Amino acid sequence: MRHSEHAPLPRRPARRSPASRSTAHAVRSGRHRQPGEPSVTWRDVFAVSEFRALWSAQALSLAGDQFAQLAIAFMVYTRTGSAFLTALAYALSYLPPAIGGPMLSGLADLFPRHRLMITLDLIRAGLVAMMALPGMPFPGLCTLFFATMLLGTPFCVARSALLPEVLPRNMLPAGSAIGYQTAQLGQVAGFLVGGGLVAWAGADRVIALDSLSFSLSALILACWVRPRAAPSRAAPPRWAGPAPQPVEIIWAGLCTVFGRPVLRTLMLFGWLAGFAVVPEGLAVPYAHTLGGGPLATGLLLAAMPAGLVLGAFLLGRVIRPADRLRPMGWLAMLSCAPLIFSLLRPPLPAAALLWGVAGLGSAYQLAAAAAFVRALLASRKMHTFAVAQCGMLAAQGLGIVTAGALAGRIGPQPAVAVAGLLGLVAAGLLATDWPGRHAELITLLGAAAADSTRAEPASPAAAGLAANPTTGLAANPTTGLAANPTTGLTAGPAAGLAANPTAGPAVHSHGKPGREPQPGNCRGTAPPSPG
Repeated sequence: MRHSEHAPLPRRPARRSPASRSTAHAVRSGRHRQPGEPSVTWRDVFAVSEFRALWSAQALSLAGDQFAQLAIAFMVYTRTGSAFLTALAYALSYLPPAIGGPMLSGLADLFPRHRLMITLDLIRAGLVAMMALPGMPFPGLCTLFFATMLLGTPFCVARSALLPEVLPRNMLPAGSAIGYQTAQLGQVAGFLVGGGLVAWAGADRVIALDSLSFSLSALILACWVRPRAAPSRAAPPRWAGPAPQPVEIIWAGLCTVFGRPVLRTLMLFGWLAGFAVVPEGLAVPYAHTLGGGPLATGLLLAAMPAGLVLGAFLLGRVIRPADRLRPMGWLAMLSCAPLIFSLLRPPLPAAALLWGVAGLGSAYQLAAAAAFVRALLASRKMHTFAVAQCGMLAAQGLGIVTAGALAGRIGPQPAVAVAGLLGLVAAGLLATDWPGRHAELITLLGAAAADSTRAEPASPAAAGLAANPTTGLAANPTTGLAANPTTGLTAGPAAGLAANPTAGPAVHSHGKPGREPQPGNCRGTAPPSPG
């Protein structure tokens, strides 16, 4: 530089546009977006009027069902004083999807999905209104509740399949994230608010509110979601020759899963939810022994999903993708160990804290379900997914019923402690076997990755991958696999398989079948993917 020249003055950095700032934020947060793909915010998604209608229907249905689930359990216990019958009524939210869900889910491919959702909402509104009738006998109450939960499965499937027709492809992951946040926060808030409503208005009126929520959901769908034709049936048949019977599919799935140790271990990790879910089914008699009523019950029921939300956040944001499967055995034991302290009869705040810690440990289910799906994809044995799904729902329902029978003899707190102890022993056995199975899983996935590189790779955009703004994961809106964020697995035809391009696929979340997306509901989200 000559002395007559001046050094260039430093420039102030140009002010970045909102789009560039959001893109930079996505890069910093590790979210995956294709080059040149515009940023999608929740405001963009809510700008779609039909999505607003679907979301409003989801929120109404979710809130009403959380209220009703607590109210029904409280009503049964108030009338009968039986922990077993209360647990039996609560277990009916898990068993219908396992028994009839796979058969009814095909309705979404036979009828116009918009019309099907409205029809199912109106039928469920009538069923729930009958449940609210004074003096409804216990067998009639259980039958109506079972039918309501059963019809929730095709409703959730239809909604999941309708979502890709409502939102553009690049907005689907954000739409799934909104559904996830609504479901998770709605579950926690629903139990807390529901406990207050039952204490204030009574169980019968709260159940009537659930009927009203279904009616309003049907009205919203009818007024603000555009009718569409029935799905095309021109797709080629999935099976060459006669279609196999459900029993044959289940038997083939059992042979596949139990014939491969890594699949068996992952599936059994998921089935541990049969122990961890016991406190939910005994929440009403448990709170009663502490001198509490509906408010105490709502607090206890909200503690576990609140812990799960925190655990999912830590698993997805704090632990590196490559390390998310390593602590799975310890987390599985943590999901059961705090329940053992129920034997000490802790006061309500301490009990809620213990249940919340158990919920935090249950976040391992997200990693277990995702790893199971990855192993199935690598083994090309996705038909076995239904076995794990139905087995998990059955384990939860049977676990609650068995614990209810035990609570009738020794009390709810000792019954919860026994479930925690048995779950801890089972989790410990699986944890000791997990290091070897983890290495086997890595080998299996590595071989599958090597095979896929020999073929022409499909671009992530073609596979439908885009970042989930909540978890940083990508979602495939067409695979139809789902996982319950509270307990594990469920399925929906277009709900999406979440995938992290660097860590592999993870399962899309769902929820209880009467709600929008829990066991048995269709909570839509993408939980953190494992490494």
